[in-house]
Amino acid sequence: RERMAFVSASYSSITATLNKNSIEFEAKLSKLGSQKLAGSKSFDQNGTLVQEVLVLDPAQAAELASKIGQGSLLVSSVEAKPSTRKPYAPFTTSTLQQEASKKLGMSAKQAMDTAQMLYQEGHITYMRTDSPALSSQALSAAISAAKDLFGPESVSPSPRTYGAKSKNAQEAHEAIRPSGETFKHPNDLKGILQGKSHLLYELIWRRTVASQMADAKLSTTTVKFETEVDGKTAEFSASGTTVITPGFLAVYQDPEEDKKESATAKLPVLEVGETLEISEIASKDHSTSPPARYTEASLVKALEEQGIGRPSTYAAIISTIISKGYVVKRGSALVPEWIAFTVTRFLEENFGHLVDYDFTAKMESDLDRIALGELDRSLWLKDFYFGDDGLQATVESLGESDPRLINTFEIAEGINLRTGKYGPYLEVMENDERRIVNIPVDLSPDELTHEKAVELVNAPPASDRVLGQEPETGLDIIVKDGRYGPYITLVDESNPKPKTASLFKTMAVDTVTYEDALKLLSLPRVIGVDPETETEITAQNGKFGPYLKRGTDSRSLETEEQI
Repeated sequence: RERMAFVSASYSSITATLNKNSIEFEAKLSKLGSQKLAGSKSFDQNGTLVQEVLVLDPAQAAELASKIGQGSLLVSSVEAKPSTRKPYAPFTTSTLQQEASKKLGMSAKQAMDTAQMLYQEGHITYMRTDSPALSSQALSAAISAAKDLFGPESVSPSPRTYGAKSKNAQEAHEAIRPSGETFKHPNDLKGILQGKSHLLYELIWRRTVASQMADAKLSTTTVKFETEVDGKTAEFSASGTTVITPGFLAVYQDPEEDKKESATAKLPVLEVGETLEISEIASKDHSTSPPARYTEASLVKALEEQGIGRPSTYAAIISTIISKGYVVKRGSALVPEWIAFTVTRFLEENFGHLVDYDFTAKMESDLDRIALGELDRSLWLKDFYFGDDGLQATVESLGESDPRLINTFEIAEGINLRTGKYGPYLEVMENDERRIVNIPVDLSPDELTHEKAVELVNAPPASDRVLGQEPETGLDIIVKDGRYGPYITLVDESNPKPKTASLFKTMAVDTVTYEDALKLLSLPRVIGVDPETETEITAQNGKFGPYLKRGTDSRSLETEEQI
């Protein structure tokens, strides 16, 4: 999601805290006179106001809050609206990955690996499916489980059926559900399943049983309060939701719905005409937020909505973009790296028809036509590879492209970002001379604004800093920022090639310590001697990453820290 194009907008809100019968709740100023107050949805991504609303600045809001706080609020209306919430469909591959991420903190790959194990051991049905439908056996088992645990009234009056909503759904298998004619309760498997395996089975069990239970019945009460300020009527509002009959919520709740319910206050019984004193009133400044970054769960949902790939490939897709370094995980968020922009630009400019969002859907349609005899498969494949816009012609034209253009992004006048072999850096032209400025490791692309780029260019270099003396020789150890990345070296005027060592990717020029430097200079580090060959085994950091070496034999390490 393009956060870099986002422009924030500012607005202020006023919230009053009220108290009745020792129940505290908050009411928010929603209207002043005939004008509704601005909220985050009142602005678009360019920070432009798109609704006819009143935008309060901090000074206005503080002044209004001060005046309103001197009075009381009159209850002008109390409205209770009943509502129902239907249960969620049983799990498909994609919805299982999404819920396992949100509820259990599992990655898409972890969820699929765990589900594979549960399937192989006979605890659940096949875990690669687009269908949320249940077999008659499963319907009977789910209804029976709900009746046994919560009584006959907890079950839907008639069995619920569900259909696939995603593009090109392949419904050869039923939904993911506990196996067998009767579902084993999660408690009965505690001695067999451990950790995430047990938690995932319980999630599948709950979702399947809940799918055949009765609707949840809720009641949402909205109360409006009024007071006079500067000759205008100020209207506050507060709402609270109460669960009347839990239905399927007794078994399964959605985390997002839980958040919404917890955000609404528990309201006391209020009547029209009643007056409440304000115990506290506050004005608060807000700035609109950029679109949330993708998490694994929301990315799986987006892939399914766009019809990209197949649900069974989502875990592999996400695992690949992480392992290739196109994105990095910060908490649960997936943050793109600059190399991702380079790769995307390259693919869009040269393989646009293959990375089009509708490519999978178009191919599925063509394959269906081939299956029906409407298309000749050989002619279709021949055109795909050898046609005028086919794969062969596209690949042959790549020799004409300029890699420098693909790898260069203009950040500001005279400042370009380039993605090189050793990571991204800023390229600055000053008096026809080229200067390189490294980018901090933890700076994400959307944070590299015009102002930040200028700040980095004008910042005094952190390199050439003396960290200390090398114990054996007494030579100074300095840190430098080189063309191929930051490194440490010994200051030895008598030696044109003094000992050097590259900083780990997790280290930075301005924070690397003397202790870090000594460890880096100690590489390659001797771990021991192979008792069979009497050859030394060393840990080293090379051009392609960290590794162990024994003679001519080597093995890669997972991280530099393992050295």
